[in-house]
Amino acid sequence: MRIRVLAVGTRLPAWQQQGFREYARRLPKACAVELVEIAAARRGKRTSAAQALDKESHRLLAALAKNDYVVALDRTGVQYATEDLAARLDTWLGQGRDVAMLIGGADGLSHACLTRADLRWSLSDLTLPHGLARVLVAEQLYRAWSILRGHPYHRGE
Repeated sequence: MRIRVLAVGTRLPAWQQQGFREYARRLPKACAVELVEIAAARRGKRTSAAQALDKESHRLLAALAKNDYVVALDRTGVQYATEDLAARLDTWLGQGRDVAMLIGGADGLSHACLTRADLRWSLSDLTLPHGLARVLVAEQLYRAWSILRGHPYHRGE
């Protein structure tokens, strides 16, 4: 199984790129996490937010494989305790399907992306920078994997 994080935006600060890479490299090949950056739509006088969101959504949906299990990162999604995320990761590993996680751009994810998703996951009630969301996703996946393997990284209660 592989996990692809499909994220809108290509010019992130170095610390965000390094944060994602740090946690992604810690995961074994059996649970590899890969970042796929999707170009943000240009916004301007002739392009409305809705048009930009539509373009980004088409790009995200086009990057999906037919059989991907799709997780939309969305504020209306389910919030998981880390141990619950570990159980979900264990299920994904057992199913053998690739997982694609969608992180939208400045305007979030379109209705089409949310409809395509098998699961909606909310990282927090807080509004997070999209680059930071990437880092949090990678870190939480690493933490969930460490729980499943009895690795000492996770020292929760």
